[in-house]
This record gives sequence, structure tokens and C-alpha cells, in this order.
Amino acid sequence: MTDTIHAGLIDDLVRRRGVVMLIGSADTGKTTFAFRLMRAALAAGRTVAFVDSDIDQSTVGPPACAGLVVFESPADIEQPLAAERLHFVGAIDPDGVILQQVVATAVLVDGARDRADLVVVDTTGSVSGVLGQTLKYHKMEVCRPDVVVGFQRGAEVEPLVGMLRRFFDADVEVVPVDPDARPSNPEERRAARAKGFAAAFAEPLQRWRVRNTVFAPTLPAGLDETRLEGVLVGLQDGSGECLGLGVLEYEDHTLKVVTNRGEGMRGLWLGSLRLDLETFEVSKVKLGDVMFGV
Repeated sequence: MTDTIHAGLIDDLVRRRGVVMLIGSADTGKTTFAFRLMRAALAAGRTVAFVDSDIDQSTVGPPACAGLVVFESPADIEQPLAAERLHFVGAIDPDGVILQQVVATAVLVDGARDRADLVVVDTTGSVSGVLGQTLKYHKMEVCRPDVVVGFQRGAEVEPLVGMLRRFFDADVEVVPVDPDARPSNPEERRAARAKGFAAAFAEPLQRWRVRNTVFAPTLPAGLDETRLEGVLVGLQDGSGECLGLGVLEYEDHTLKVVTNRGEGMRGLWLGSLRLDLETFEVSKVKLGDVMFGV
């Protein structure tokens, strides 16, 4: 038995296998629960896949991406986590990128199903209002988890849980937040995000000259390329896979991408963030404003 208030549920989920999606607001212990569940499953001889779709406080891969890692033994999960697959979303919150985030999660879950007995999906803390409910509804619609675990603090997930039970046939379990779950403050979250970006842009960095024809969305004719300075991009390999992150730089009338993952890149997907490579602080951008000066 796992020594937590969620021990019974964890034991049950290990027996049942399948896809388990975790929902709850920030600091409700979703990621901690995920690792307790995965360790228990590995100890029981299961193969486990972890899909991290928390694009802000990422555990697998850098922020602004969803990541996938597969564990085959208890020793695997104790090693430094490195994403086997990344899917670029290009933002750190779902506002304006619901489609990208849903697709990223679905692609990774689909890729994990045939590789693992148990697939655990961690999600963002967006659970309320039109944005949070729309995001979770469409994740449910395309990922089709067998079980949803909702982490309840007060009554904040009740509307979402009610909607999911009404529209989907997955088992929805509501559990209390572990009293040991420690809330993080905005500065701690900012620092964790910056650390994730710093790891993604570890030296040695290279500057690759890029043509204005390699972007998605495509750049409009006559664009002032200085507008792209600092924009975060996902490096794509031409087969739908994300190699890593880059930041655009315009210098000496030349557009370049700064990255440590440039080998094999075929295209650049524009994100909705600017990233400062000295501080690793981010600011939101609207691509329509960047491209058309709206």
C-alpha cells in the first residue's frame, strides 16, 4: 500500500491500467500524485508513460511544450527526466492556444497507448470558467481517458467534474487535496519556469541563419523581420516531431534562430512568447500584432 491518503485509489489504478488524466487547480498535488502512482505501477511490474501537458510548470521537457517519457523499470523514474517526445505549444497558459494544447496532449497520449500499460496525463491548473472547462472538455474528447482524477479544494472542480460526468463515460474520481501539498507563490513559479527555459537553452548555443519561408504560420510578404526579435519557436524536423526550442534574433539584416537543437530542423513554428535569453523571463505576444502590426 502507498502511504498517502490516496493509497486506495493508487492501488486501484495500478490494477486497472489504461489512461488516467489528472485535473485540478495549481498546487493541488497533481504531479506529486502522478509520481506516486507511477512508482507504484512500476513496482508492480507495469510499463508506465507520463504525458506532461502542464505547459507552465513543466516536469518533462521545457515550458511551452508538452512532453512524453516512458518508464520500464523502477530505476528509470529515479533518473533525470528527459522527454522522449516533445510537442510545441508556444505558450505558458492556455489562453489563445487551446487548439495547440489539446492537439499536443492528444498526439502524445496516442503515441503512449501502445507502449505502456498505464498512461498518466498531468494537466495545467486551468479548471474554471469558459477557458478551463473548454480546454478540459476537448482534452477529454480527443484523449478519451479511462479514468479522470479530480483534486478537490473547496468546491472549485465541482462544475468541471459535473460537466465531464454528463458528457463522457470515463470514471471520474474526486479526491481531497493532500494536506502535505505546499502552495507555491508566483515568484517560485516564475523561478521554476526560468530554470526550465535555461535548461532548454544550455550552452553550447548556435545561431542558424533562416529563410523567411521556413515558418508556420507563414510570414506575410514584406514583413519587417525586426518584429520577430526574441520570439520563441519550436524546431520541427519535417515529420511532425519537435526537436526543441529556439529564439529568433535579427542582426545585421539577417534573421537567425538561437538554439542548441538545430541539427535536422526543417521548419520553425512560431510561438506566442518572447523569451529573454539572459534572464529567461517571458512576455506574451499576439502573432497577429507581430505579423500585421494590428
